[in-house]
Amino acid sequence: MSEIEEGRVLRTRWTPGPAVDATGAVLVAVTAFRADRARDLPGIYRAGMRLRDAWPDLTGAVGMWLWTTPLSRRCGSVSVWRDQDALRQFVAWPDHVVIMKRYRRRGRLTSTTWTTERCEPSVIWREARQHLAER
Repeated sequence: MSEIEEGRVLRTRWTPGPAVDATGAVLVAVTAFRADRARDLPGIYRAGMRLRDAWPDLTGAVGMWLWTTPLSRRCGSVSVWRDQDALRQFVAWPDHVVIMKRYRRRGRLTSTTWTTERCEPSVIWREARQHLAER
């Protein structure tokens, strides 16, 4: 059984974005990074927190959590977007690109996305945990 399944995942509080009041379908993106070395986790955490600090200004961002299971050297995000274009803008955002380049060879990244009919954070988190437990 994984740390995710056992409930030993740590996560930040829900951070709303400027599109938090969006109605209708939203896009959910779940990322999971497994660091090769535990000593990289503090830097990855700080980088994630810097991105989170900018969250309220990101066009199309509905909300997000950062998460980690430190004992297994895993961390990532569960983010909710107004649409695919908003997610693409974030992925191409220079601050995000710099972080990805810095850490991409220091572990393995997986991600998945899906669309849901409305933004219900508790339902989204529950489904995201299922995806993370499978990885």
